[in-house]
Amino acid sequence: MLDNLLYQIKRFIPKSLFNKLAPFYHYSLAFLGALLYFFPSRKLTVIAVTGTKGKSSTTEMLNAIFEAAGHKTVLLNTIRFKIGEDSQPNKKKMTVPGRFFLQKMLRSGVNQGCDIAIIEFSSEAAKQYRHKFINLDGLIFTNLKPEHIESHGSFENYREAKLSLAESLRSRTKKRSIIVANIDDPEGRRFLDSGALVRLPFSLRDAGLHKIEADGVEFTFRNTKIKSPLRGGFNLMNMLGAAVCADAFGVSVSAIKEGLEKLSIIKGRVEFVKLEQNFDVIIDYAHTADSLSELYKAFGSQRKICVLGNTGGGRDKWKRPEMAKVADMYCDVVILTNEDPYNENPDEIVKEMLPGLKKHKPVVIMNRREAIAEAISRAKGGDAVLITGKGTDPYIMLADNQKLPWSDYDVAKEELEKLLRK
Repeated sequence: MLDNLLYQIKRFIPKSLFNKLAPFYHYSLAFLGALLYFFPSRKLTVIAVTGTKGKSSTTEMLNAIFEAAGHKTVLLNTIRFKIGEDSQPNKKKMTVPGRFFLQKMLRSGVNQGCDIAIIEFSSEAAKQYRHKFINLDGLIFTNLKPEHIESHGSFENYREAKLSLAESLRSRTKKRSIIVANIDDPEGRRFLDSGALVRLPFSLRDAGLHKIEADGVEFTFRNTKIKSPLRGGFNLMNMLGAAVCADAFGVSVSAIKEGLEKLSIIKGRVEFVKLEQNFDVIIDYAHTADSLSELYKAFGSQRKICVLGNTGGGRDKWKRPEMAKVADMYCDVVILTNEDPYNENPDEIVKEMLPGLKKHKPVVIMNRREAIAEAISRAKGGDAVLITGKGTDPYIMLADNQKLPWSDYDVAKEELEKLLRK
């Protein structure tokens, strides 16, 4: 409700005035939310995960590990909201909803006997002070790539928003102050030096002799072999971050192994749609050039039929041809479609992708359901149909904050069923 009110306010007051008032507005709401629910983060072990890619997956891995170790958890990420055994899909179309929502979740977790809270934090949430008065015990940094540049004004501002999440680690608001950072990323060292008491780097080298194969990944952690059904080198890195963090919080290696090996699916992240077809259909949230590249590489030599689009609303226009360039490099068939146009003309968004395509002539089908149906109809035995950009997103976002209910997974399943009936 407050976010809708803010949207309406932005329409009627000058942008310069809004920008001056916004920090006070956001900070005040953060304080009031914490005050209303009696600062619940003080009663929980709170671990945040930030970065450009892999945040949701890392929170899910960390949750699986802590549950395997016998903890009762609160989990908040782009995919779902969970308190103990009660899990609900995140239909808010944002990683971190309002400050009151977040504080209420944490208080409910305390009241229901949870001892661990795991929160995915985006740069937009940090920019709007949604992390204020959330006292962290730990923070995992996954990686940093250019994203949300228009919103933040520069890559440096985007990075600073992420770094601000380490504020409570610097100020020692809790007994524990732990930062876990991916030092294979150029920004990893900067996050390690952000002021936490305990600084734990991780790198692909920590995986020992590892395998990245079609049926998952295998690696070694603390002299223990772990085999996960989750696919791709990016998931291996996410698992390493989660494992190093859990280890720092005293979780046994056996529980880390159990949690990671039991986690067979992460909704909307390399999620397979399986019926009786003899080809793969995969839903994934990938919406940057880097994440598209990593996803496509995970399917090796399979013939790839790729459905993708781009977000409107002025968001990162620069990446439109870059994502198309990645699809041109790895895909055998490229189908461009509508994604989240917001207030932009969806046809213009797709047109801005076209310069990135040199090798392939794309198929342009603006109706997203028809685009998915076309991709599935073209698939042959052994192929991979890769539908990217939305993952578990519950809506297609239109002009004037209008929302069209949507599910890539459900649509792909329905179109598969139609094909199989034929």
